[in-house]
Amino acid sequence: MMSYLSSLVWCFLILVVSVATVRIHGQPSTEDFISIDCGLADGHSYVDELTKIPYTSDAQFIEAGTNYNISRDYLSSSLPEHQRSLRSFPTGERNCYALKSLVQGQKYLLRATFMYGNYDGQNSAREDKPIQFDLHIGVNLWKSMKIVDASTVTPTEAITVALADYISVCLINKQSGTPFISSLELRPLKTSIYPAANASISLVLLKRFNMGPTDGLIRYPDDGHDRIWKPFDYSSALKEISTNLTVHSHPDDLFEAPSAVLQTALTPVNGLVLRLGWDPKREDILPECHIIMQFAEIQSLGPNDSRTFDIYLNGDPFFDTYLPIYQISDSVYTTVPYTEYEYNISLKATKNSTLPPIINGLEIYKAMHLPELSTDSRDVDAIMAIQMEYPVQKNWAGDPCVPRAYAWEGLNCSYIVSVPPRIKTLNLSSSRLSGAISSSFSKLKAIETLDLSYNNLTGTIPGFLADISSLQLLNLRGNQLTGPVPADLLRKSEEGSLILRIDGPNPCINESTCGTACNNNNKKKITTPIIMIISIGVVVLLVVVLIVWITRRRQQDFAMDSSVRRPCEDRTERNVDCKDHQLKLESRQFTYKDLENITNKFVRIIGQGGFGIVYHGFLENGVQVAVKLCSQSSSQGTKEFLAEAQSLTRVHHKNLVTFVGYCKDENYLALIYDYMSQGSLRDHLRGKADLGRILSWGERLQIAVEAAQGLEYLHKGCTPPIIHRDVKTSNILLGEGLVAKIADFGLSKSLLSDSHTHVSTEMVVGTPGYVDPEYHNSYQLNEKSDVYSFGVVLLELITGHPPITPGPGKAYIVQRVASKLARGNIEDAMDARLKGEYDANSVWKIVDLAMKCTAQFSTQRPTMSDVVIQLKESLALEAARERSESLHSEGLDVSPNAAFELDRNKLMSVGPSAR
Repeated sequence: MMSYLSSLVWCFLILVVSVATVRIHGQPSTEDFISIDCGLADGHSYVDELTKIPYTSDAQFIEAGTNYNISRDYLSSSLPEHQRSLRSFPTGERNCYALKSLVQGQKYLLRATFMYGNYDGQNSAREDKPIQFDLHIGVNLWKSMKIVDASTVTPTEAITVALADYISVCLINKQSGTPFISSLELRPLKTSIYPAANASISLVLLKRFNMGPTDGLIRYPDDGHDRIWKPFDYSSALKEISTNLTVHSHPDDLFEAPSAVLQTALTPVNGLVLRLGWDPKREDILPECHIIMQFAEIQSLGPNDSRTFDIYLNGDPFFDTYLPIYQISDSVYTTVPYTEYEYNISLKATKNSTLPPIINGLEIYKAMHLPELSTDSRDVDAIMAIQMEYPVQKNWAGDPCVPRAYAWEGLNCSYIVSVPPRIKTLNLSSSRLSGAISSSFSKLKAIETLDLSYNNLTGTIPGFLADISSLQLLNLRGNQLTGPVPADLLRKSEEGSLILRIDGPNPCINESTCGTACNNNNKKKITTPIIMIISIGVVVLLVVVLIVWITRRRQQDFAMDSSVRRPCEDRTERNVDCKDHQLKLESRQFTYKDLENITNKFVRIIGQGGFGIVYHGFLENGVQVAVKLCSQSSSQGTKEFLAEAQSLTRVHHKNLVTFVGYCKDENYLALIYDYMSQGSLRDHLRGKADLGRILSWGERLQIAVEAAQGLEYLHKGCTPPIIHRDVKTSNILLGEGLVAKIADFGLSKSLLSDSHTHVSTEMVVGTPGYVDPEYHNSYQLNEKSDVYSFGVVLLELITGHPPITPGPGKAYIVQRVASKLARGNIEDAMDARLKGEYDANSVWKIVDLAMKCTAQFSTQRPTMSDVVIQLKESLALEAARERSESLHSEGLDVSPNAAFELDRNKLMSVGPSAR
């Protein structure tokens, strides 16, 4: 009894304090609301009749798209004005709204609505012809929209944290109908409410009910946050109770349900149990839910009355002996998401309770994980400033680098696990830029290539460009720049750390006389006769050069044609397939002089192999390339050159090196392909790469997935299939963000037809330690030979060791790992440099996969398609571990014991009354 009286006294004091501190005020302010009528004509605005919220045109928030009004057949008096127009996006894969001037770190409610109304006369939005597109908040999926009814207003709502001072809302075209949007609304929230929403998780609304009334919506101004509360359609087993008295918010209220919602409640008609339930499967959502129940006692209880109840979820205890507070808001809510296929909530009166349970409001959210990291905010600020200053005539919308598939045109970015992407290359050549070179370029602190060529830039070359320490190529050709080249830029160019291109029009730039050559009025004028003599001489010289060039070109063409045909006619090369030599190379052809210009006369060596030396270079557009130049002592020469060139022209995949072109100039043979800036996987595993750290387990798995996808394409995506024959860590090259690509097709072999699963070879080719033992013994080659080699690569990723240990005995990695596994301890096999930072289940899956790939007989090995699937499963396990570590770093308790207790007890958190 004393406990009960103490509780009443405590509640009374809270009520007194709450009432005493209530500030009398009018309608809540909409000052920080963003309310957009999508499709409203530019410059137009209005105030909504019901909510009194002002709405504006979306013209200031987006540049793409076309305005439409819905068909007259779908207009009605009940349809809000801002849902009678819309903006459609028939072009572009991604179109984004930019909601700016926000507070970084603050929570916001985002709501988008969609009303098709047959605006385009296509009679789409039917069950048999749905309109489907994706909706993103920033770089992460918000919801996959599926519009199946032309007359229905389809809303979606989320609670998210602003990671910068803006939020992008993007519509992604999935080639299943044209994306469109009717309205977009943003409402600020306190950072303290909805604690489940944070920097790594947003909440997507599934249900929000005002329990009690059966008609009418509650939103602004009754709800200061403009949440929309729908009436709950309850059964005859329940009844409504209500009050006209105001229900006050507790000072520590984490959800701030409005009084209008809390003034009504549902309670059982007969009995002492209140039951609610829903099935997420019917909602076509991922079953990972947060549940929030809103409570307030709204009946004045007599001295002998009491209302306490227990809360159950699917028969398990949710919360014991709950006591709602009179005229004070309170809540019971989940602290971790629940993944159930159906939900049944039961409120059961306790034995000492004289009244049945009640419930006033209910919210259900889906956890929206945010796996993609946005581009580094410093780079975003810089590139957006550049976009504003010029402006750039490109569809630059949303995040500049992420998702990769929608990165901005002209940008290349770095992608490293758990690190925000950085802008590495910016190509604005021929983009109609005018005016001075903006200082915003100097804020791109990770940029390596900056191409501003063939614009109308004026003024001097600014010195701040020399302060960008990462810059390797600066192309300013074809502008109207004047004045001297800054000394620091010249010094970097002379040292070889920067390639500087300033020739072309730029008439007043000269390294020695610039600044005087264009403006020196004291120089003597050149007389007309001298000009005529020079002009005639130039014309004669040009004619001579042209004749020499044509003669030389014909000789080169003849030499090339004969050299391509000759091996097939030479009986000493009977092992060479004539089809390989009658190759029609459609990629760009370079001369040896071109290669000298590209590589700056072969100054930087980045690799060396049996074919020859590989040099680093830049094309004239600033693109970095690798030039593989055949050495005079190469044992395979023309044969290998043609084999690799043919393979490269046939294959096109994101995880295979991109072929740029070739050179066959007299005795010079060379292949040119995309430069992979991070070297080879072998370099990283051996600690030779300039990374400054060891590859994490997650990075190793991502590299394995991408390399496996490249091999899978060779085996399944090529006709006929291609066997690489030399899969090894040094032939897995890494680009920006450690993106992996398979390289070196010099030894590749095509299966003769779909009906042939093997080809015979007269000699075993490949690298010791990686060669399939079955192929070594039988000379029978098939795709499973590549699978074996890839299994060795996986073992290298696991152990960090080479395939063959140097020294007496030459122990092979397959046998070494097998012997360690026989002792049942995975730690003995793992790379010690990982320091145990990996998911054990993920590691075991990869070890098991590697041992299957390296099985003695090819029939026992998986296909590369199977390998890709299992690698992705293992990567998902490691990603879950990394997310858990991230949450732990944010101060959340994610220890195994805590997780067990949460699961075992189905723990929920409650509002103030339970503390």
